[in-house]
Amino acid sequence: MITNENNTMPYMKSLSSCLNKMIQEGYSADFKATEEGLYNLATHKIYYPGDVKVVNFFRFEGPSSPEDNAILYVLETSDGEKGTLVDAYGMYSDPYVDRFIKNVEDINKVVSTPEKGLTH
Repeated sequence: MITNENNTMPYMKSLSSCLNKMIQEGYSADFKATEEGLYNLATHKIYYPGDVKVVNFFRFEGPSSPEDNAILYVLETSDGEKGTLVDAYGMYSDPYVDRFIKNVEDINKVVSTPEKGLTH
């Protein structure tokens, strides 16, 4: 994979390009954190923290405002669903996301390679 002068992955330049890359790698389910748990927007299924593994996460900082700060969680569920959850971080974060992620015990930070996709 060709990287930029900072030796970072090109898809890491923006939240949208990173999200598109994760979708290409099979993480296509859209999740939303709710009071009940993690909600799959397509299947309407609720997952609890013990049902979810955070495979990876990426933080993005806006160029001019803390309101632009975001975090992308790449998730896998116990029944094989693979998708993403996006949140602001810092003072603008969603309290449901914050509470849910704090209760997930299986959190990893992995490296993405062009040949293998997300790897541990």
